[in-house]
Amino acid sequence: MSLKVMSIGTVKQLTGLTERQIRYYEDRQLVFPERSSGGSRKFSFEDVELLKEIHRKLRDGFHTFELRKSMVKERSARDRREGGRRV
Repeated sequence: MSLKVMSIGTVKQLTGLTERQIRYYEDRQLVFPERSSGGSRKFSFEDVELLKEIHRKLRDGFHTFELRKSMVKERSARDRREGGRRV
């Protein structure tokens, strides 16, 4: 897991998305930034890559509910694999 240290402004520059788009994807539970003690969103490099992928898929015609469903399945499969490795 990578550290969540980037502000929404930095993420905006790295992704080409607007702050509104980033917040929308968070509202739709597609990305999960942490919050600083002051309430600011903090993102990781993984979040940046995920946001780029989300934006590409939405441009290609996917709907947010389809992406969320797919991401939940992927996360569950990854958690099962990682859980199986622990002894």
